[in-house]
Amino acid sequence: MLADKDRIFTNVYGFQPWNLDAAQKRGDWDNTKALLALGQDNIIDRIKASGLRGRGGAGFPTGTKWSFMPKAPKPDRPNFLVINADESEPGSCKDREIIRHDPHKLIEGALVAGFAMRARAAYIYIRGEYIREAEVLFAAIAEAYAKGLLGKNACGSGYDFDVFAHRGAGAYICGEETAMLESLEGKKGQPRLKPPFPAGAGLYGCPTTVNNVESIAVVPTILRRGAEWFSSFGAENNRGTKLFQISGHVNRPCVVEEAMSIPFRELIEKHCGGIRGGWDNLLCVIPGGSSVPLVKAEHIIDAPMDFDGLKAVGSGLGTAAIIVMDKSTDVVRAISRLSYFYKHESCGQCTPCREGTGWMWRVMERLRTGDADLSEIDTLHQVTKQVEGHTICALGDAAAWPIQGLIKNFRPELERRINEKRGGGSLPMQEAAE
Repeated sequence: MLADKDRIFTNVYGFQPWNLDAAQKRGDWDNTKALLALGQDNIIDRIKASGLRGRGGAGFPTGTKWSFMPKAPKPDRPNFLVINADESEPGSCKDREIIRHDPHKLIEGALVAGFAMRARAAYIYIRGEYIREAEVLFAAIAEAYAKGLLGKNACGSGYDFDVFAHRGAGAYICGEETAMLESLEGKKGQPRLKPPFPAGAGLYGCPTTVNNVESIAVVPTILRRGAEWFSSFGAENNRGTKLFQISGHVNRPCVVEEAMSIPFRELIEKHCGGIRGGWDNLLCVIPGGSSVPLVKAEHIIDAPMDFDGLKAVGSGLGTAAIIVMDKSTDVVRAISRLSYFYKHESCGQCTPCREGTGWMWRVMERLRTGDADLSEIDTLHQVTKQVEGHTICALGDAAAWPIQGLIKNFRPELERRINEKRGGGSLPMQEAAE
């Protein structure tokens, strides 16, 4: 279990004020000038050495991502940092806690990361529904400017750096990095074809890196405490601490910072008081936000909560938004509801996604009520495979994976509903087909 002294987010529950004075007492903005004095390439090397991987879902090594940015930006094509605070993944609610209670960690992180990438400015794109969080963020940025921590000669370092907060309008697709750039530019939020990648041509055609809120907010602490300290947590290739968001059928849902690779059972027991109705009542878990496949209880109980451990059980860590479902759950209805979400949030640019998400949801609804044919289960699975990997962005994959997970793990339940609706009882598929 992570010791309190090793927690990066010491005000994640808002027991103390969010403002600059309180943040400085917690250690933020503590001689930031000295961090910048480490040098741009040195900061990137230290982040690489720490083993930090992106906390927004993809898990790409953060230091490596920063190193793709041009080392000598042209005067007419400055580098930019864009911070993804469009936290719209169902089940995910960690970034809002950082922004609401610890915004100065994010703002200081933006300065340090932006400096390392030779960026001229950072844009924080915050989800439209996060109204109170946006108010705090705007006020915290104003505090930082008033104290000379941002702007001209930021922190007395001789480096000029601006931070802008931009409110979205509640579109899930704008959480995809290139759709976010389109939205920032005032256009319709639709993903761009890659290449060119944002590091080559991003915001306003300039080199851009897009990072998650948590990925940026941990940077100053890593530099202060050392890469070795951060990499001492978690398994190989899964280093550091992580904010886990646990919702659903646990006794105490919460957002908690823990070491990567903590076993699922230990995480739930220590921080959530166990599963509602006991461990025998656990049905399945979506371990990384709604876009990753669900995992049956027996497969996840002892799984390490990290990128590799969850990949091994056929799912993914994603944003570490853990949705726990006990045996009272209508799991088919739950996945159908997620299918509706992806149908609703598809931008409609790619035909497989535009047509496929609606089709998949309609079939899921008929499977939910049992008004389908047994052969449609395989047809639905085939269609998910035709959508997955055939779209510009990953929304097609995100719509397909929950359904694939359902068919893989709960096919007998789908067959039972169809057979019962026909009046044939709960026959195995082979008997029902004869």
